[in-house]
Amino acid sequence: MSNPNNANIQERSTPQWGLYQRELFWGPNEGKHPPFNTDPDKLRATAKERLSQAGWHYASCNAGLSWTHYANRQAFYRHQIIPRMLVDTDKRDTATTIFGHRVSAPIGFAPVGINRIYHATGELSPAKVAGELNLVYCLSSAGSCSIEEVARANGAGSARFYQLYRAADGGYGACVLTADTWQLGWRHDDVARGNYAFYRDHGAGDLGLTDPAFLARLEEAHLDPADPEHRTRVGAEWIDTHVWHAQSFSWERVPWLMENWRRLSGGKPFAIKGIQSVADARKAVELGVDGIVVSNHAGRQVDGAVASLDALERIVEAVGDKIYIMYDSGVRSAADVFKALALGAKFVFIGRLWVYALGSGGEEGVRHVLKSLLAEFDILMNVAGYPDLKEINRDALESLPKGAYFPFTADIA
Repeated sequence: MSNPNNANIQERSTPQWGLYQRELFWGPNEGKHPPFNTDPDKLRATAKERLSQAGWHYASCNAGLSWTHYANRQAFYRHQIIPRMLVDTDKRDTATTIFGHRVSAPIGFAPVGINRIYHATGELSPAKVAGELNLVYCLSSAGSCSIEEVARANGAGSARFYQLYRAADGGYGACVLTADTWQLGWRHDDVARGNYAFYRDHGAGDLGLTDPAFLARLEEAHLDPADPEHRTRVGAEWIDTHVWHAQSFSWERVPWLMENWRRLSGGKPFAIKGIQSVADARKAVELGVDGIVVSNHAGRQVDGAVASLDALERIVEAVGDKIYIMYDSGVRSAADVFKALALGAKFVFIGRLWVYALGSGGEEGVRHVLKSLLAEFDILMNVAGYPDLKEINRDALESLPKGAYFPFTADIA
């Protein structure tokens, strides 16, 4: 149990996150209970029960037969944490720095689109919680809410990033180019049900409908976003020409994008998300990219691909001392965060955990999952004997040899 009277609390730059465990244990004495169980499998089941069928399939679908999704999860099982005993962990701290932002933990909100299909508050709930907890929030270019609305919900001074470069004036601290999603991968359940929110009631969303350039294009096409008869055509125009347009974006264009982002933003960082090969990581270094996110889009784009965690090992070995490396894909627990950090990532993004929480309980659900994850990570550092993030390195893991691991069930969170 975390001690609320720990004399070292004042020396921490972040709250003693582990006290949330104590709060939840004490809660029943006052008639208080958490909104749901945060076990990833049980949270997934809760989301499936509470979301619409369209929302559930869009949140849970993977590319093809889900083998990349399975590979992501299996890769974590291969690495085992080595606990250290009799270590003074009273002064542990989870704080870190990313692109000049001092944040509460090396954990952030990955960009996920069209949040209003999960909850009416859309991106505003996760952005607000991220701001409250001083965590990084990354807004998707396929978001439901406008850049400005999300910035207000996130709060002045909060660390927020954006997937493209329209957000320079909105207080977004970095541009993240997602390189693996020029069009959606083949996802069986979504295809079978025609499950594509942009062609349905969602349309272009507030993010698209507050873009001056897009509004000018609608006027040229004689499309009125306020006309219900035009809603689906407006949505198609936005998503088909601005986001998932199926036109490749090559390395040759990256210098132009970086130059313009840095000019518009006053020199803020530029990162690329979706890097999985050593060659691509080296190319990013060569071009002067500030950071990369090692990610396979959680197994939603290329079926049968390499696990992101396996890619992380190789990429860190090749360029770990030359570029800021972040990680995304398959993270479900504090132990997963720990392992990614130990393998060389400086920062870890989560996606489905907060999406399932949003669908299961709105803002309260997102807050509960993130406070729980922070508490779990704080407690893990305590009981495993790692009071300093710098000590979470390759020596903290025992790694089994790679092998052919197959899931015992198709329902892996």
